Amino acid sequence: MNSASKIAALTLMASLIGAAASSAMAAEPKDTTWQKNHPRREQVNNRLANQNKRIKTEVKEGELSKSQAASLHKEDHQIRKEERLMASQNGGHITKQEQKTLNQQENAVSTQIGK
Repeated sequence: MNSASKIAALTLMASLIGAAASSAMAAEPKDTTWQKNHPRREQVNNRLANQNKRIKTEVKEGELSKSQAASLHKEDHQIRKEERLMASQNGGHITKQEQKTLNQQENAVSTQIGK
């Protein structure tokens, strides 16, 4: 292979790698403005959503009864209400300590999922 062919092959390979990288980056979801402005609330809410999925999975797998799942969902709902109340008292934000408190409450629910 002569040097012109090598350069052409390297150029083609570089453009293919660049195209693959840009399409992979485009597939990543972008944070909304709200998510960027409220990272603590976003983290708490993502955990609550994850726990909701875990509870549903455990019910489908027969690991939790529907009444156990309802109780866990109720606890998570209370945590979400508390998160909103905390945020309403602080211009839409929660403090690091409030996030820590909410996470501790989520941890207590999490340990009950999939026992």
